[in-house]
Amino acid sequence: MERLEEELTCAICCEIFQEPRVLPCSHTFCQPCLQELLQPWQQFPSGTCLSCPSCRALVAVPAAGPQALPTNFALKAVIEKWQQEKEAGAGAGAEVGMCRAHPGQPLNIYCLQDRQLVCGQCLTIGKHHGHPIDDLQSVYRKAREASGKLLEELTDKSRSEKLLQQQKAQCQSALRSDREAVLQYFKELGDALEHKKAALLSALDELESRILEKYDPLIEEVEKLKLEESELKELHSAVQEEESPLLFLEKLAGLQQRLQALKQKQLPDPEPVEIHPRMETLLQDTWSKTEIGQVHKIHTPKLRLAHKKQCSGKPS
Repeated sequence: MERLEEELTCAICCEIFQEPRVLPCSHTFCQPCLQELLQPWQQFPSGTCLSCPSCRALVAVPAAGPQALPTNFALKAVIEKWQQEKEAGAGAGAEVGMCRAHPGQPLNIYCLQDRQLVCGQCLTIGKHHGHPIDDLQSVYRKAREASGKLLEELTDKSRSEKLLQQQKAQCQSALRSDREAVLQYFKELGDALEHKKAALLSALDELESRILEKYDPLIEEVEKLKLEESELKELHSAVQEEESPLLFLEKLAGLQQRLQALKQKQLPDPEPVEIHPRMETLLQDTWSKTEIGQVHKIHTPKLRLAHKKQCSGKPS
């Protein structure tokens, strides 16, 4: 167990990895530790870099900082498993252990800034000096109360999707009506008008493609937001079932970050459109009044989707 604990220890802070990030040189360190190693370097696009503490390789850091570096998920999973087994071996309720950085000192104070248990010396002479603190049970109780209100902040994505589906259905319904009018009209004229019929149907097909291009990506975007919302609801349920205050707070912090990111995403809200000009109107006002011998002079109309307020008067 001691050997495993050494493998799970950051070489910089000599503590169990927190948010382990992998450098391009394959060495892993805590995200907060890497943050302290940042140096300005104009030769890199991001303007910052750091020197790997293990191999001294010069590493370009993304503009977003160390948090944008890849997470060592395998190591993170091992740490979580190790912590669970350690807590299970300590017995129910044994959440307060001894500080590894300051032997003999109990971990009985919760650091609000770093979200972890620390000892008194960590706050006086250690790296948590000056950080805000509170009692673990007090923080746990407040977080429990706040977690119940998280899902209330989520917006209803179903209404937006329903509106998009309705607009799409209206446009497609209008297209179906026009298609039927075109087919009926050219059936009466016969084979002599087949090439004109094909031209008009092609225009309708092209407009239908534009309708699909307009609405399908928006509907897909809303469906993705709904899926992410469903995942957050499941994650919230899992967090609510967490019995360990420390693990609860850690998982809750991740849930809050994902919730905040989802809240910032904007739902699509396109303005309603209609087809212009309408094929039925063209057939009645132009084609039906044209002699058969002059049909070839009628141009195929350019159909478009326009905002309803723009479609006023008869089509020219």
